[in-house]
Amino acid sequence: MAATDRITSLSDVPDSSTFCFRVRNGNDDEREAILVRDGTDDVACWLNYCQHFTHINLDKGSGAPMRDGEIVCANHGAYFDADSGQCTFGPCEGAYLTAIDVAVDDGVVYLTDEAYEFVGPGPIETDDADRTSTSNVEF
Repeated sequence: MAATDRITSLSDVPDSSTFCFRVRNGNDDEREAILVRDGTDDVACWLNYCQHFTHINLDKGSGAPMRDGEIVCANHGAYFDADSGQCTFGPCEGAYLTAIDVAVDDGVVYLTDEAYEFVGPGPIETDDADRTSTSNVEF
């Protein structure tokens, strides 16, 4: 796999939270994505937004909250299965997070999705120092 597709070491992906990074699609739009542990030696990858209101990030820059193998949207209380991306509880129940293809090779996570290119680790930098949102808290 190409070094330019290297996202991070598997050991940098937390067991009980997410790892945020940036990708760019073919339209040159920069997006955030998250890695989540899928067992001991694998990860799943999703675009970093809730399916209820897609302008709400799941990982606001310090890791998304997780509970019993599910990613939790702190704004709406939605739960997403970390392995399948399916919303199992909340206002968007039955919806799925948007997957991005990644692979683990020799303890390193690589971007393998041809629709995206790796930009860098961490969230998209904004002028807004507070990435939390108190809007759209209604269900």
